[in-house]
Amino acid sequence: MRAGEAGCGRPGNAMARVLVVGAGVTGSLSAYLLRRDMENRLRIAVWDKARGAGGRMSTSRSPHDPNCTADLGAQYISVTPYYAEKHQSFYEELLSRGILTPLLSPVEGLVQKDKGISNYVAPQGISSLVKHYLIDSGADVFYNRHVTHINLKEGKLEVCSLSAPSEIFDAVVLTMPVPQILQLQGHIENLIGESERQQLETASYSSRFALALFYEAGTQIDVPWAAKYIADNPCIRFISIDNKKRSLESPEVCTSIVVHTTVQFGVEHVQKDKEEVEPLILEQLQRVLPGLPKSRSTKCHKWRYSQVIKSVPSCRGHMTLHVQPLLVCGGDSFTHSNFDGCTESALTILDVFKCHF
Repeated sequence: MRAGEAGCGRPGNAMARVLVVGAGVTGSLSAYLLRRDMENRLRIAVWDKARGAGGRMSTSRSPHDPNCTADLGAQYISVTPYYAEKHQSFYEELLSRGILTPLLSPVEGLVQKDKGISNYVAPQGISSLVKHYLIDSGADVFYNRHVTHINLKEGKLEVCSLSAPSEIFDAVVLTMPVPQILQLQGHIENLIGESERQQLETASYSSRFALALFYEAGTQIDVPWAAKYIADNPCIRFISIDNKKRSLESPEVCTSIVVHTTVQFGVEHVQKDKEEVEPLILEQLQRVLPGLPKSRSTKCHKWRYSQVIKSVPSCRGHMTLHVQPLLVCGGDSFTHSNFDGCTESALTILDVFKCHF
């Protein structure tokens, strides 16, 4: 049975076991909203193939100092007046808890076409937002769980991963990028109909590399900005003095720099290993910031699916692949690449669960 073939249904009064695949913004928000609105009906687990939470809101730590961090994914959150009102309760909570604070540091080259946009940063790193929702979800969270197969088994969904025995769930939510959903094997290959597959295959993404440089506490980077968009470099599009961006400047605070590459550089080098690409980024960084001190350590990350260029058409934040048992996918691939897009998707996923449980 596929989306649109039946109305709301209740598979039973027993508490249903739900798996959310992906510990990024959409996954953590989905788990949080399901717990908030359906606490006594669902038991929630979250699996992610990475070693920690965040997804594309990832914060990395220096290998020498766990208190020295850098945002390798999203750098700040921009909110239009429309979403500031529509998602007001989410922003009020995040601001009241200090998870987000207004971006007060100068960002050179930041151009925003819409009037009244508000910008926020996460003082403890952008992944703290995702961790907040995971904690409040009360979900059982497991990392290093790379899902490979999803099968139908006795009216439920069997989910297989590389690092643990398969488990059975009453419902599964997939929040990873669409190409990773299409790579899943097992019965799911037949659950995705031809029309749905064609829709999913239209989603497209940019690719980028991100490089973090970690310094000793007190290291001074002599620039007048906290972050800067670079307009005339073939490799580097954005540079952030990450602690300065978060308004955390003191002799005790570690200095970190984040570099994001251009989309074109990502296209040209996406098939290369990050170890090959890092020296190229460092060479260009020295040209943009001559005399930059040598860092204590670095970390390079390849975002094969960085931002959504074209979202899945004709979807309102999600796509239901199977109804009984429930298999639904969501994320910014079905909306747009920012916090509000992920929030929109998570809210539609909640609507699906309210309908079916």
